[in-house]
Amino acid sequence: MEEPSKLKRAMIDSLAGAISGGISRTVTSPLDVIKIRFQVQLEPTSSWALLRKDLASATAAASKYTGMLQATKDILREEGVQGFWRGNVPALLMVMPYTAIQFTVLHKLKTFASGSSKTENHINLSPYLSYISGALAGCAATVGSYPFDLLRTILASQGEPKVYPNMRSAFMDIVHTRGFQGLYSGLSPTLVEIIPYAGLQFGTYDTFKRWGMAWNHRYSNTAAEDNLSSFQLFLCGLAAGTCAKLVCHPLDVVKKRFQIEGLQRHPRYGARVEHRAYRNMLDAMQRILQLEGWAGLYKGIIPSTVKAAPAGAVTFVAYELTSDWLESTFN
Repeated sequence: MEEPSKLKRAMIDSLAGAISGGISRTVTSPLDVIKIRFQVQLEPTSSWALLRKDLASATAAASKYTGMLQATKDILREEGVQGFWRGNVPALLMVMPYTAIQFTVLHKLKTFASGSSKTENHINLSPYLSYISGALAGCAATVGSYPFDLLRTILASQGEPKVYPNMRSAFMDIVHTRGFQGLYSGLSPTLVEIIPYAGLQFGTYDTFKRWGMAWNHRYSNTAAEDNLSSFQLFLCGLAAGTCAKLVCHPLDVVKKRFQIEGLQRHPRYGARVEHRAYRNMLDAMQRILQLEGWAGLYKGIIPSTVKAAPAGAVTFVAYELTSDWLESTFN
């Protein structure tokens, strides 16, 4: 097959990335909402943590969410089914340009490293180049879409009654209280998180794909042994998303705290993060450890991991299938 032009290739990567990101975000939104509620809750998020002496306090008994099942029931009872898709509009506005930029930059970097724009030739890149390409692509996508990520976190973290009725009111309050630089609150820990996260996600995905192809070569008798099935791609994405999330979750908790510090929060959802509660990322991690223990850095890890696995799988499978379809359509 003839290599597509650079402009056409960029269009294919952008469209495929945006579509796959939108599908993945919408499908996994309920888990994302639960994860964010846990991450921004200063009180313990599990019943066993409430019993620990070093975490016991006057506010500990007032924990709003103490488990994934309990949180699911509470959100459903208090906010209805739509509560699980709270903040999904800014999430889509964030994730579609994010994945579009990410996959476009990733393909450009892999093309530069391999000397070919054909996707099938990129699988032969060394693991190190796969990790580096993924990390750089993640950084570029984060900077380009960060304000929507901030708005998504704020809207998803609030329950009923709403403090911010819509995205515009949240945007105006942030600009009023923090200035325009407030739209990038938490960017530093986000970039520190995204470098290992994106690197691990894309690097391990390529590694698992190579293993899948090697397995096909060894056990498959078909002519298409180099082409992984949709189910195999799904498994590769599942494993890649899980590995990346388990390693990087504490940084995601710190990022969420920076995103909501100083902003309004209804008292029924517990204490709010005060303005300038943390001097920097290291200080935030130390304070969370001091006040909430190690469990504080892993708040939301269960819904986060449960969400990361299908999210990664859906994103990669949707991207691969959409990219192949667009490439065949444009040629």
